[in-house]
Amino acid sequence: MRAEAGDWLVVKGTVVDAPDQVGQIVEVRTRDGGPPYVVKWVRDGHQALVFPGPDALVVAAAVMTRRQEHERNRIAELQKLIGGTGKQGGDPTGSKQST
Repeated sequence: MRAEAGDWLVVKGTVVDAPDQVGQIVEVRTRDGGPPYVVKWVRDGHQALVFPGPDALVVAAAVMTRRQEHERNRIAELQKLIGGTGKQGGDPTGSKQST
C-alpha cells in the first residue's frame, strides 16, 4: 500500500449495513509512501494516525475527483428527470394537468 498526501483512504465496512469509512490522507510519515498515515475522516472531521488493515485501500486524489464529478453529474441528471428543470418536485412525465 502506497499513498501521498491528498489521496483518500477507504476502509470497507466489515459488518452488514456498516458504511465504508472514508478519509483524506493529510500526512504520510514514511519516505516510500507506506503506512502509517494521518487521516482526516469525512464523517466527523477528526484526525487520526492510521495503520490500515487488509480491509482498506488507497484511492488516488485524481481518481477520487473523477468519481465525485461523475456522481455529481449523475445526481444532476436524476434531478432533471424528476423535476423537469432541475427543481425539486414536479411531474416526472412532463405532462401538464389543467385545473
